[in-house]
Amino acid sequence: MTSRFAPLTPESMTPAQARVAQSIAGTRGGNGARGPFNMWLRVPELADRLQQVGAYIRYEAKVGQKLVEFAICVTARAWNAPYEWHAHAPLAVQAGLNPAHLAAVAADQTPDGLDPAEVVTYRIAASLAADGALDDALFATAQATLGEAGVVEIVLACGYYTAVAFTLNVARVPLPEGGVPWAIPVGS
Repeated sequence: MTSRFAPLTPESMTPAQARVAQSIAGTRGGNGARGPFNMWLRVPELADRLQQVGAYIRYEAKVGQKLVEFAICVTARAWNAPYEWHAHAPLAVQAGLNPAHLAAVAADQTPDGLDPAEVVTYRIAASLAADGALDDALFATAQATLGEAGVVEIVLACGYYTAVAFTLNVARVPLPEGGVPWAIPVGS
């Protein structure tokens, strides 16, 4: 699979693209034009705003990285976005998620043995991908388990990473060389 968008290089970027790419690289420790960013940088003002939302979700969410990364992985699988999975499944394991839970998600199955917060996170992500909403019972359970702010953070993580999945799929971003779709990382 070849990407629909030619890779941006420092020489090919406008000053605005270069500024945003540098900002992205600074918050994500590397190349500012990987993954969805190569496409997003075609509109640097939008790319900048989106990367700020992503940085909050990944690095500042109060609900915790394990739940955020789990929601991202469920979202990636729901939208068949293997690059997103490839980038986030190792982070989920590093944050403490059981690789067996990811294996179930990769196989389109509901994981067994989740703790209450993981159950709610899984159910939120799966419900949003299937219906775009949460029913009253799930909302009440989510609010009791994660608190209002936690519900907001997980819902918005799913929404943001749905946008990432759509971007990756539309741009046809290939897995990095040697990447295996839906691979399950071993423990950290």
